[in-house]
Amino acid sequence: MASHRRPKQPSRTRVTVLTTAAAAAVALSANAANAAPSEKLTKDEVKAKVDKLYEQAEQATEKYDGAKEKQRKLQKEISTIQDNVARGQEDLNKLRDGLGSLASAQYRSGGIDPSVQLFLSSNPDDYLDKASTLDQLSSQQVEALKKIQDKQRELAQERAEATEKLKDLAATRTELGKKKKEVQAKLAEAQKLLNSLTAKEKAQLAAEQERANRSSSQRVHLGDTPPSSGRAAAAFAAAQSKLGSPYVYGASGPSSFDCSGLTSWAYAQAGVSIPRTSQAQANIGTRIYSVSDLKVGDLVFFFNDIHHVGLYAGNGQILHAPRTGTVVRYESMDTIGGPFMFGVRV
Repeated sequence: MASHRRPKQPSRTRVTVLTTAAAAAVALSANAANAAPSEKLTKDEVKAKVDKLYEQAEQATEKYDGAKEKQRKLQKEISTIQDNVARGQEDLNKLRDGLGSLASAQYRSGGIDPSVQLFLSSNPDDYLDKASTLDQLSSQQVEALKKIQDKQRELAQERAEATEKLKDLAATRTELGKKKKEVQAKLAEAQKLLNSLTAKEKAQLAAEQERANRSSSQRVHLGDTPPSSGRAAAAFAAAQSKLGSPYVYGASGPSSFDCSGLTSWAYAQAGVSIPRTSQAQANIGTRIYSVSDLKVGDLVFFFNDIHHVGLYAGNGQILHAPRTGTVVRYESMDTIGGPFMFGVRV
């Protein structure tokens, strides 16, 4: 009996340990709950954390925009290829019908040429090799068969290309979903922090943001810096017409924008097509590294990873869509929150 009771003792010990651990966890939770009031973040600390989360959300937004743009291009390319395949299949059917008509004519005149008969019952890819031994192909038949073979190869290549692009599209859609969740997670975390504030603190932050939006959306002293070109002037004027429009991630107008959505929309109004994301926009035009050389309408890029872009407005100011919770507005380049990297003249 004793040998049967011995294994039970460690089991009771484990139960005791688990019970103790559970009690300790409850005690820690209670201590954490009791300590929570003393660890409450101040309004300024919450604002700093929220601003950082909004910056991270903007980084993710530019990647989301990139995946979205890639998806759009792939869908367009796939549609074009599919249209080409459909037309190619029609052409192939006509070529085959033509050869079939030739066979019918031969049958009515006394029998089908063995070479045509061979084609109608065999794979056209190896037809010419097999038929060469018959030495009975007319030049018209040779030409028709070559056209059929060429069209078949062309269609096979286009179908293979469409298949690869469809795979790429599926991967891009997956990436798009991940980036969207990443943006939403950052924004939700920021909102959770804001919800931790008292009603009075929330009202104070809201009032501060409203003052910033109102003052910077109104006329500011932009100096007398000229635009870099007529199209730059037109793009800048278009962006100015959107002062006060809300920032919305992934938006490219006409009623709301994210940073690169505003710049790409503005240049589109000037008749100039530029890429959708800030990183892609950084690789066009002529780069300008000195602020003193910037002109109105030049694209201006910030942060080491180039995740923010605006339009130079003159006098050290930019016109941009800053981040969630703000509107399209003027802002000093000194208050963007990240270093100025360079400008681009389109």
